Amino acid sequence: MGYQIKKAAVIGSGVMGSGIAAHLANIGIPTLLLDIVPKDAEAGDVKARNSIAQGALERLLKQKPAPLASKKNLALLTAGNLEDDLEKLKDVDWIIEVIVENLEIKKNLYEKIDAVRTQGTIVTSNTSGISINEMAEGRSEDFQKHFFGTHFFNPPRYLKLLEVIPAKNTLPEVIDFMKEFGEDKLGKGVVLAKDTPNFIANRIGTYGLLVTLREMLNRGYSVGEVDSVTGPAIGRPKSATFRTLDVVGLDTFGHVAKNVYDQTTGDEQKVFETPAVLTKMLEKGWLGAKSGQGFFKKEGKEILELNLETFDYEPSKKLKTPSLEMAKQTKGLGNKVKTLVYAKDRTGELLWNILAPTLVYSAELHGEIADDIVAIDQAMKWGFGWEQGPFEVWDAIGVADSVERLKTEGYTIPAFVQQLLDAGFTSFYKEDEDGTLNYFTGSEYKEVPTNEKAINLKRYKKKHGVIKKNSGASLIDLGDGIALLEFHSPSNSIGLDIIQMINFAVDEVEKNYKGLVIGNQGKNFCVGANLGMILMEAQDDNIFELDFVVRSFQNAMMKIKYSSKPVVAAPFNMALGGGAEVCLPAAHIQASFETYMGLVEVGVGLIPGGGGNKELYMKHLKGLPNGVHIDYQFVANKVFESIAMAKVSTSGEEARENNFLNFADGVSVNADHLIYDAKQAALALYENNYKAPVREKIPVTGESGYATLLLGAEGMFLSGFISEHDLKIAKKLAYVLSGGKVPYGTLVDEQYLLDLEREAFLSLVAEPKSQMRMQHMLMKGKPLRN
Repeated sequence: MGYQIKKAAVIGSGVMGSGIAAHLANIGIPTLLLDIVPKDAEAGDVKARNSIAQGALERLLKQKPAPLASKKNLALLTAGNLEDDLEKLKDVDWIIEVIVENLEIKKNLYEKIDAVRTQGTIVTSNTSGISINEMAEGRSEDFQKHFFGTHFFNPPRYLKLLEVIPAKNTLPEVIDFMKEFGEDKLGKGVVLAKDTPNFIANRIGTYGLLVTLREMLNRGYSVGEVDSVTGPAIGRPKSATFRTLDVVGLDTFGHVAKNVYDQTTGDEQKVFETPAVLTKMLEKGWLGAKSGQGFFKKEGKEILELNLETFDYEPSKKLKTPSLEMAKQTKGLGNKVKTLVYAKDRTGELLWNILAPTLVYSAELHGEIADDIVAIDQAMKWGFGWEQGPFEVWDAIGVADSVERLKTEGYTIPAFVQQLLDAGFTSFYKEDEDGTLNYFTGSEYKEVPTNEKAINLKRYKKKHGVIKKNSGASLIDLGDGIALLEFHSPSNSIGLDIIQMINFAVDEVEKNYKGLVIGNQGKNFCVGANLGMILMEAQDDNIFELDFVVRSFQNAMMKIKYSSKPVVAAPFNMALGGGAEVCLPAAHIQASFETYMGLVEVGVGLIPGGGGNKELYMKHLKGLPNGVHIDYQFVANKVFESIAMAKVSTSGEEARENNFLNFADGVSVNADHLIYDAKQAALALYENNYKAPVREKIPVTGESGYATLLLGAEGMFLSGFISEHDLKIAKKLAYVLSGGKVPYGTLVDEQYLLDLEREAFLSLVAEPKSQMRMQHMLMKGKPLRN
């Protein structure tokens, strides 16, 4: 039987249920959201009877981060209730249960679903740890064949992990379908978990958090000291340990821990026992972010931390040790962690006492919660935001060395780890010379399964090499006649090195390839131009040098635009300033679902200098329907507002709504597939006889348009909304967008607007207040309003 999901239903409209429904709407699936009927709702009063689910839908528009990629997606969601609308479940292809974590309540619901669902309809539970097999007991044969667990992580749109947990009677082909659907349509990293308490990520993650809490209490560390070690210093999220607990909610965390406690025995059960300090916080109602205080509390602009001895809040403090300073200077995450974990100071002591039991526990669970270490590592990386899973961490610190220390401290070495060492191996993973990654199974190494759509550039380059590279970028042969230009400068910021490689790449592709993809796999696509270089040249009054750089950047963007072979930009995460300018002239943009794109130069006292003003204006013009009168002033106003307010899209879809992407551009839901999708787009353009665009004249608003834009900016200034320097920047921007001293409707060429842009950019670079803004951004990482 072939499966497809055209319609879905989510039962339970809490934060998780409504979030899952929102993500289904994000990928274009009409979804019914059902919840109970309020006790006081009268029969026939549809509005009142649907109010719980309807209220959840309305809250989606207010939540941050936004569950919906576009507000328009709300139209795909319909509210209902479990008394009047249960029959509607017969028309859906997937029913997801997201109700209270109570086995009997869930089983009662499944009995009702079983009575109305159509044969073959997939039914799953989002339970975070209740037995999937126990929930399926007593249901019809067809229900059981199509029932399993799909455990999303909150918030569902943003967290990558989807744990799929088969029950004993689930059809293998149904699981195979959901794995593919989860990756290709939902954009998730799918991990197969076994039906054990809390599955994979929450089992290990909760264990690690409780070990950390007890270590802090036993050794006298403060909340802030622990978080300063257990966050980015070891490749974990900024929320580290206790901010993570505050975000999750201490009540939720306590429930998850209790679920394992109730289903385990002995030493393992003791770890999952709720610590007295946590019980006291729950009694006080200090639940974390949801209640306004937990391990941390914000008073004014100051973040205070909880003193767990006095239960008073006090200024947060960080741990400062020689090893932390040494780790900052150490290259490579694995080497940083190794430096810290073996350090002979308080950081090393803390980290070893946290990691050692967690690594041992992870190895003890191998085979019980998942079939292989790859699933365990992926679950922790995708669900908890770790950069390295437990077995990758173990490799980093050295398996043999750590095992020797564990033995001296009385640990029992898990059989799986001992098997590795007895076989004469030294690591859980090993990489072949051609970049192929293998993992230890318990007796041998097997190749880590890969998806052809998930191109790993680091391994790809190791296997295939590069065509050419410099300090800022590399040109790679992606195969099938497509080349890739990869940025790899610090923060992928654009300097002359990248500009030179853009020119080389386009020339090379025009001679020898079918198309070019511009993309990378850093933390962000590109955060803009090399601001440090611009500031240094400006402070040295090297305007001639800056003029050369800006002119070169503009010319490179025009080269992308008018290449005879298609150029496809593949932005993801931040594509800001110059990063957006690289995308705008491309023949096609294949954006990641999570793409935050905008021209934000005003935040550093400048305007776009790489043709961004012109390109965004032209994109807006082309986005209008044919055969209608075009009000060029309306278009100029929209572009001016976008740039002057430094608007940034909150998704790839919103970037389309903001006219950074056009209708034909693509959005990849799975970020791992982005390079593959961009490559396919380039091939499709080539195979459809791609032709470079014809150079055209651009209608501008001229002097009257400039006056109109200026009127709005001066009104903002007089009302106190913007500073005098903001007004100066706005005037420069308005002059460029309006086309200068020409009549309304004048047709100008692109170079004319580029010259206006470059002149305005260079004049602002020389402004002391703009230089102050640049300096502040470089030092503080946030804009200065002066």
